[in-house]
Amino acid sequence: MDPVTQGAFGAIFAQTISNKKKILVGSIVGCLAGLAPDLDIFIRSASDPLLKLEYHRQFTHSIIFIPIGALIVSLFSRILFRKYLSWGETYLFSFFGYATHGLLDACTSYGTQLLWPFSDERISWNYISVVDPFLTIPLILAIIFAIIRRNKLITFFGVFYIFIYLTFGAFQENRAEYVGKSIANFRGHESKKLTVKPSLGNLFLWKTIYEDDGFYYVDAVRLFSKSEYCQGTKIKKLDLLNDFSELDKKSQQYKDIKRFDWFSQGYLGKGIDKNIITDVRYSAVPNEVDGLWGIRINPDKPATDHIDWVVNRSNYVEKWKKFFDLLLGKNCRDLINRS
Repeated sequence: MDPVTQGAFGAIFAQTISNKKKILVGSIVGCLAGLAPDLDIFIRSASDPLLKLEYHRQFTHSIIFIPIGALIVSLFSRILFRKYLSWGETYLFSFFGYATHGLLDACTSYGTQLLWPFSDERISWNYISVVDPFLTIPLILAIIFAIIRRNKLITFFGVFYIFIYLTFGAFQENRAEYVGKSIANFRGHESKKLTVKPSLGNLFLWKTIYEDDGFYYVDAVRLFSKSEYCQGTKIKKLDLLNDFSELDKKSQQYKDIKRFDWFSQGYLGKGIDKNIITDVRYSAVPNEVDGLWGIRINPDKPATDHIDWVVNRSNYVEKWKKFFDLLLGKNCRDLINRS
């Protein structure tokens, strides 16, 4: 999730255990704790571009690390706020703030290792996008007014709004999954490995992905009072044994493909450029397969060299127009009338 929302989550949950006099300083400590797990973004390597993917949302985001992370934040916050808070208060605010981070990230589609070190599964519930102003802005307003008025009733209203919004996200996710299965059935496909995820900043336009006969089929669905789908496209699923048969299985690039496959939860495809492997889950326009990122394979590289990291930054203006056209229902059809 974006850092603004993470900080806001930490702040408002810290407010729930604060008294009225300490609601401001408690919010600040909770905010710092809510941000702290993302310090793992500094774990990276100039020679290994996938290292950052392996460690982001890993141990700092796990449930078992919460008491340790809260302790680290407490030690730092104690330096700043020892005149205003006892050690116990500082730790509790830090604990509540830190605990929100991994759970909130798991509500997105990116994947979070909540169960590290017992499992390396990237848990993703797909309830909300990584950026969603409809969640963040009301939450920030609740935090500000609770501090100004020193009124915890506003705090609990903000927490209630969080649970209502996440519940709505779960409801929309279930609707999107039903539409995704219906699209596959209409085409005579088996909806193997079906996943759905909300598009950026809203819970009304969703991306559906399913696998059939060696391809990933990608579509968009609009979920307002009625369900509509917006015809998408398909991309060949990566077949590592055949697509890059020339790669030595002991080479670093071969190992990197396996690592990227783990990160993408198996949703890897090959597009027009046969040497680029893309993460099918993420695209600027939800019914397209033009991935936001991927890796480039170079069979001529030495066996010890890593893959190249590729970021797609092309045609942003055009893509935003397509995105809003879909959100407004252009080129989308009623699920019942699919002719």
